[in-house]
Amino acid sequence: MTACPTNATIRAMIWLRTLVSLVFWAALAGLVQWVSGSAAGWITLALGLCATLIWRSWQLARVSHWAHHPHEAPPASVGPWDDVLAPLYRHVRAQSRDLAEAHASMQGMLAAAQALPDGVVTLDADFQIDWCNRVAREHLGLRLPADRGHNLRNLLRSPEFIAYADQQEWPEPILLRLKVDNQERLLVAQLTTYARNQRLLITRDVTQLEKLETTRRDFVANVSHELRTPLTVLAGFLETLREMPEAALTAAQREQYLALMHEQAQRMQAIVADLLTLSTLESSPSAPPQAIALASLIDTARQQAEALSGGNHAFSWDIDDGLRILGAELELSSAISNLMTNAVRYTPAGGRIAVGWRRTEDGGARYSVTDSGIGISEQDLPRLTERFYRVDRGRSRASGGTGLGLAITKHVAMRHDAELEIASEQGKGSTFALYFPPERVVG
Repeated sequence: MTACPTNATIRAMIWLRTLVSLVFWAALAGLVQWVSGSAAGWITLALGLCATLIWRSWQLARVSHWAHHPHEAPPASVGPWDDVLAPLYRHVRAQSRDLAEAHASMQGMLAAAQALPDGVVTLDADFQIDWCNRVAREHLGLRLPADRGHNLRNLLRSPEFIAYADQQEWPEPILLRLKVDNQERLLVAQLTTYARNQRLLITRDVTQLEKLETTRRDFVANVSHELRTPLTVLAGFLETLREMPEAALTAAQREQYLALMHEQAQRMQAIVADLLTLSTLESSPSAPPQAIALASLIDTARQQAEALSGGNHAFSWDIDDGLRILGAELELSSAISNLMTNAVRYTPAGGRIAVGWRRTEDGGARYSVTDSGIGISEQDLPRLTERFYRVDRGRSRASGGTGLGLAITKHVAMRHDAELEIASEQGKGSTFALYFPPERVVG
């Protein structure tokens, strides 16, 4: 890049051009005076100086205009300014390119900060907000540009954060529980310094992680509880049989004890089998889909449900024998059986159970089980598919359920792009349905 001329160089060039002009006009005036021998020489000198002044003023006006619009091309033929404007223009263009590159780099960094999955807030030394990304606005409820310049400690109104921010150093993050837009969030917040005593706040939403951890703890506790009950019964009977003299028990009593022990062992087997099924559904990839005649699976589940009912319920069937879907037979069989046996278990004797398998108007297919059973309260509906969740624990155990059937059914639905639909009203019965989208229907 050509260096810009210095002020001294510019002044020297202007004075040199001016001196040359004066010498030229003085020589011309002297020549005219010598030839004519009159005052014409002085007139010529005066006119020349005036013309030079006007010309220089016009050139200076053009230079002044360019100085106010440096991104335009510099004017040509401006006398002593020609040698000045060219390097100046090159310098301005180079500065413009540098500024454009810096602006593009800044925009790229801002775009990258906006794309971060964590919240980022830049603050000054007094915790006044300078900028924040989209995620930080969601986490903290900030509004830009309205909140720019406001103190973050006043906006959050969290005693924990204020105490944390007032520290001299922030070696560890802090957990904040905030309610933003009627939604409670658990955030990990970390403060740090950068540049000239500026502050940077980084936030990460761990609400879902907390829910997963709570689910894990509840799952372990529920499994332990569900297995402990039959194990306690089984161990109690075994201890009784071992300690009591053989003659103290009649054959009928011994047979009764053995039957109860067998029942509890079967219950533990059912829980373990359902746990293994659920684990397989969660961890293994889906099997290659095949065209499955769901009517055949429904017929198998029908025999199981009627045997479980023992003639205590009135069944009705509306089945399309030719309707098939793409899926995994064992998984679908488990889901169909779970919905049907649940209807039997939670419908009192004399109740009605209607099973349907029909094409829907949009080209999909829907398997539904409607009962006239005890129904489910509205507040319990969202939690029905949680593992081991029971509306009435005593009744559920008495009916023989493991508390995992609907959780399994939900996972089967997800693996088949289906939706598990639940509608119920306490005391009036329930409807559980699996809706399969048109792309899953083959016949």
